[in-house]
Amino acid sequence: MSRIYDCADETARKDGIADAASAVRRGELVVLPTDTVYGIGTDAFSPAAVANLLATKGRGRDMPPPVLVGSMRAATALIEDLGNHGRDLMEEFWPGPLTLVCTATPSLSWDLGDTKGTVAVRMPMDPVALELLKEVGPMAVSSANKSGLPAATRMEEALEQLGDEDVAVYLDGGEADSPVASTIVDLTYAVPRVLRSGAISIEQLRAVCGTVIGELRQGRMKPVREDEVAKAGEAAKASRRAASRSEAPAAAGTGGADPAQASGDGASEGTASGSGAAAAGADTEAAPGGDRTTGGGTAAGQDGRTPETGQLPDGDRSEN
Repeated sequence: MSRIYDCADETARKDGIADAASAVRRGELVVLPTDTVYGIGTDAFSPAAVANLLATKGRGRDMPPPVLVGSMRAATALIEDLGNHGRDLMEEFWPGPLTLVCTATPSLSWDLGDTKGTVAVRMPMDPVALELLKEVGPMAVSSANKSGLPAATRMEEALEQLGDEDVAVYLDGGEADSPVASTIVDLTYAVPRVLRSGAISIEQLRAVCGTVIGELRQGRMKPVREDEVAKAGEAAKASRRAASRSEAPAAAGTGGADPAQASGDGASEGTASGSGAAAAGADTEAAPGGDRTTGGGTAAGQDGRTPETGQLPDGDRSEN
């Protein structure tokens, strides 16, 4: 049976944070308020506890939870490389609704799931959350909802979805001040990239970093596999060769006009090239707000891996 504490009452808040801290140290789950939506969290350094968190939400290892910290110092201990702008972003927006995806310190003895060597870190601006985090250290914290359902902005909503069997302690901090989730920024590339738009706008980010690549809108472009791009390219080449053979006399008589253009294959080649850029992670249409970029060499790795780095939230887009 879960224990619930009303953090509006000073005595209950003190008792609740002490109980929640003990529960986290035992590898149990707690629900806590943040400055965005409610979170469900546990000890980030307990693989069994993190596995229990994912199971309670109905998630797999392919969707690892972010890590909340109580100080910038705690965050830097988890991160191997902050990139060119990480510290500036922390100083400007922390504590606050900004999650930074960075390369994790490789020596850490934890297992958050399939992170591909990264960690998503945030310092929330909530007094209850900060007090608990400073007591127990970094916590793996995901939004307090079943995967695919709306994020909880009140403790009662979290309790309704998660129940009172899997969660040891609920800390009730009242209704969330802002139901908007944190902005997620990937710093593992030379140019920061928005993986999810949220409470911090891209204009605010650019005021600190200069160039920031906007979020790729989901659903506006059908993902294209590399094998499809290769087939399209081969088809275009074959068509050009055929056109070249059949129209060779005409080409000679017209000063060597491009047979691909004469046969309309220029459009096919352009489509294949554009698809290749999309498959490589090019941001052809950015996040709301009118941001548009051209090309993906700065944001998408040339090794073919996508910029999501294993840290994107699930379809409910409700990570805090």
